[in-house]
Amino acid sequence: MFVGEAGVSRVLARTCEVMRELKTEDPQRLRAAGVIDLETVQRYLNFHYSVTLDLFGADQSSNAATFYGSGLKGRFDEPKYADDHRLRGDTYEILEVRDGRLTTQRVPMLNALNEVLRDEFIDDSISGVERWNKRIAKTGVDFRLQLPHKAFNRRIGTLAGIRVSADGEVLTDAEWNNRAAQWLPTDADRAFVASLMGRVVEPGRFAGWIGPPAAGIDGKPLDFEYVRFG
Repeated sequence: MFVGEAGVSRVLARTCEVMRELKTEDPQRLRAAGVIDLETVQRYLNFHYSVTLDLFGADQSSNAATFYGSGLKGRFDEPKYADDHRLRGDTYEILEVRDGRLTTQRVPMLNALNEVLRDEFIDDSISGVERWNKRIAKTGVDFRLQLPHKAFNRRIGTLAGIRVSADGEVLTDAEWNNRAAQWLPTDADRAFVASLMGRVVEPGRFAGWIGPPAAGIDGKPLDFEYVRFG
């Protein structure tokens, strides 16, 4: 979560600054002013968070159990746990869909280590999003980013192929197709963000969609000429 957190904070700060200058929450007016509206930031957050959850692998994995027993895989900060680090007989709760509803079941923890790591990442992400929300709140803008449900937009494991809304409602394919643009970046969103990616190389200047950093690298001033272009 640390990687990129400061950059997103600067995007949020710049958007909120323009919202206050223009006294508007209208996404189209904000886009016309050259910043990324907060609703679009939320859709990108939903996308990147959900696909990152899939990177941890299937919620039940015999390979994870084998790698853990071989010392090649562990829980985050494994030494902090006071158990025997063998996990035999231990269980862990995972999600599944039963009768059209999300529910939970307990499975052997050795087979659920991917899910253990995924949940630790979720906890870290919640903290990071809360820091972004504090940044927004300091500007006086009334908007809160939030993480989508753990089952949202998943393509790996038990939840693969199941349509779940950002707030955890199980949907039909038709309902998902009608509402997905509320939660995930659209082609228009991607085209707009791409249109902002212009070259800015003058020392002390920044693209119009991102605020300046709090300080320069290694204590240097913001207008320090870090790179010289011939």
